[in-house]
Amino acid sequence: MADLSSHDRILILDFGSQVTQLIARRVRESGVYCEVWPFTADAARIQSFAPKGIILSGGPASVAEEGSPRAPQVVFGMDIPVLGICYGQQTMCAQLGGTVARGDHQEYGRAYVEVREACALTRDVWSPGAREQVWMSHGDYVSELPEGFRIVATSEGSPLAMIADDARHFYGIQFHPEVVHTPHGAQLLRNFTHGVCGCGGDWTMAAFRAEAIARIRAQVGEGRVVCGLSGGVDSSVAAVLIHEAIGDQLTCIFVDHGVMRAGEAEQVIRTFRDRFNIKLVHRDASDLFLGQLEGVTDPEKKRKTIGRLFIEVFEEEQAKIGGAEFLAQGTLYPDVIESVSATGGPSVTIKSHHNVGGLPEDMRMRLVEPLRDLFKDEVRALGRELGMPEEIVGRHPFPGPGLAIRIPGEVTREKVQILQKADSIFLEEIRAAGLYDAIWQAFTVLLPVRTVGVMGDGRTYDQACALRAVTSTDGMTADVYPFTMEFLTRVAGRIVNEVRGINRVTYDITSKPPGTIEWE
Repeated sequence: MADLSSHDRILILDFGSQVTQLIARRVRESGVYCEVWPFTADAARIQSFAPKGIILSGGPASVAEEGSPRAPQVVFGMDIPVLGICYGQQTMCAQLGGTVARGDHQEYGRAYVEVREACALTRDVWSPGAREQVWMSHGDYVSELPEGFRIVATSEGSPLAMIADDARHFYGIQFHPEVVHTPHGAQLLRNFTHGVCGCGGDWTMAAFRAEAIARIRAQVGEGRVVCGLSGGVDSSVAAVLIHEAIGDQLTCIFVDHGVMRAGEAEQVIRTFRDRFNIKLVHRDASDLFLGQLEGVTDPEKKRKTIGRLFIEVFEEEQAKIGGAEFLAQGTLYPDVIESVSATGGPSVTIKSHHNVGGLPEDMRMRLVEPLRDLFKDEVRALGRELGMPEEIVGRHPFPGPGLAIRIPGEVTREKVQILQKADSIFLEEIRAAGLYDAIWQAFTVLLPVRTVGVMGDGRTYDQACALRAVTSTDGMTADVYPFTMEFLTRVAGRIVNEVRGINRVTYDITSKPPGTIEWE
């Protein structure tokens, strides 16, 4: 991790909740830097981090079970504020002398709390006597308070839904303030970080930009850097940031595998060569990739073929450049967070991550990863801070294997061209309707089926396509976007009339789960 000791910092200890990263995002949105560590972090590491406050996350375990996770005891002896959320509240109370019991009924989903008294967390947000909506997900509950705590709010399934020890600045809440279903949750968290912990809110993209440039210059010195540029948000922002730091010491390698969206390769070249004046090697390897994909129908084999070829082509172009000591990647913070298992056990590994399909084991270059402290939304904010065009910064996620996994079955050049045209129409209509930014991801899938149709006086026997559009916050879950029938009819009409080879259009209304966002 980068040295961020100049900023006020909050430490989040993770007990395995599926929404722990949302806590971090809410904290950072309020201008406070934070990191997520497993609850197994040792005392010396926690103390050296010098946080202004600690948040204990939720988790799937039961405090009542023998051997269930506990917070490091040092947390409660550092004389800094502590906020326990759900399981975090329960283990805090158990460790400080309270009691946790199994509930007669579980609270999952929307619930309401009755606010009895005011505390530092509720200041200017909730008033005594109010009934407020929250999001619950628990079976156990705190049944007896530790000494020094008082009740702030109650709910039907949790008589101690919010508690406070004002003297020690310890707070516990049974609900989840980090999710959008708790309407005032972000304000409650801000009251903790700013009001209780005294954080100044100095975590801004302008500050990060200046600090990151200084770190890149210190790491690279006079060395040369190569960056595998895909045209996606992460690698694009990383490239522009590194170029601002070291200029022509950076060379970007853009491997065009032939399965990008229509006009995308030209856009990448135009943006990076013309607008940012970045040295860019463009290798059109579409014939190689499409030739190797001939006859391949298994989705995993497609991915591996494209990943292997990408590495081979990238290394060929890198060898031509010669002399580069550093490889730049757009690795993000979620890729390097030490995870906690579903049972609440400690992490066994840190997720390995690479953006170029698999780094060779004997690679001698050192990595430059300037975005590894950032979440995706922060990367977009940094891109805007760097003056990057919105069509790149605000782009929907796009898979590394490109359109190859949006063509179930064999991939051919003809199918790619058909899909590119249909996909362009779909995205064009979404933008024209002002819906692009409201959608997490939208794309078209070329289906491996042929259907009978009638066009003019003739019979057709062409392919069908499926439109897919979802809303999401992190891609882990997703809901179908509710287009109007008028919109879908307009898109279908344009595709059938303008794209030779498609005579039927469908709309995929499957959420994730049970489906995935991509089809392969």
